[in-house]
This record gives sequence, C-alpha cells and structure tokens, in this order.
Amino acid sequence: MILKGKVHKFGDDINTDDIISAKYLVSTDVKELGSHCMEAIAPDFAKNVHAGDIIVAGNNFGCGSSREHAPVAIKGIGISAVIAKSFAAIFFRNAINIGLPFLESDDADKISAGDEIEINLAEGAIKNITKNQTYKTQGFPEFLQELVRHGGLMNYVKSKGNKNV
Repeated sequence: MILKGKVHKFGDDINTDDIISAKYLVSTDVKELGSHCMEAIAPDFAKNVHAGDIIVAGNNFGCGSSREHAPVAIKGIGISAVIAKSFAAIFFRNAINIGLPFLESDDADKISAGDEIEINLAEGAIKNITKNQTYKTQGFPEFLQELVRHGGLMNYVKSKGNKNV
C-alpha cells in the first residue's frame, strides 16, 4: 500500500481536543468532523488540506481523552496517514479501529511542512520526494493494512460475513 501527499507539520503533545474540539463531539458526520479538524491550533488547516495529504508530528500525538472522533476527523478531512515520533496509546488503538494508517518515526523532525512524501506502508519506507531522502521505520503489518483497505475494524468484520456488527 503506497500513500503520497503533502505534509502538514505539527509539534509535540497534540491532544485529542487540539485535533477535534469537544464542542463538535455531538456530531458523527465524518465530513463535518473533518471540517473542524485542528481548527483550535491551526484555524486554516481545513482550507489547506487536499485528499491524500499527510500529517507529520512530534512526540505523543493524540494524547488526552479517549476520543474516536479524533482519528475520524483526521480521516474525514482527507488525511491519508499520520507520521509521528510517538503516539498516545489510546489514539493508536482508535486509529486502528477506524482504518487510519500511522507510522512512528524518529526521523519525523527531518520532514518539513509542505514536503511531498510517499509512504510504503508494507516496507515502512518514507520517501521525502522534496528532499530526495528516505527514512526507514517499522512496516505496517498486513493485517492492519487489510483494516485500512476495508475502512476500519467494523467494515473488516462485516466483510468476513458477520452481519451482527
């Protein structure tokens, strides 16, 4: 699975309230949540994101409350993946559940806002097309790639014939 897009850069400790403010948690509409993604810390973010773009951040991305709305908002705005130096455990789990690819990389600080990058999820290769550099991280396991292809855990389970989901 190959993903390619422009980088939107964020720092350390981006919490779930930064990603999607609590006042929007009354909505379950993916596009509506996406339209408010990151507005508390980057008011023009929604205007500048194009389908396939990628978020790159520092340490502890997605910290804060257990809020599945956070990765839903990221996916809803069209972000194809998140790369960070580290993720909060609860964000990690919620991203898996909704089929949002994410990679941990110590090289996240070498990637700049506006860079065009290409991610090979299977190999864990991040190619910075703008800087002509490649960074290596752990590949995204096949099972998780399958969840991404199906749009998340619930869709995956349904595809396996479980109609009770």
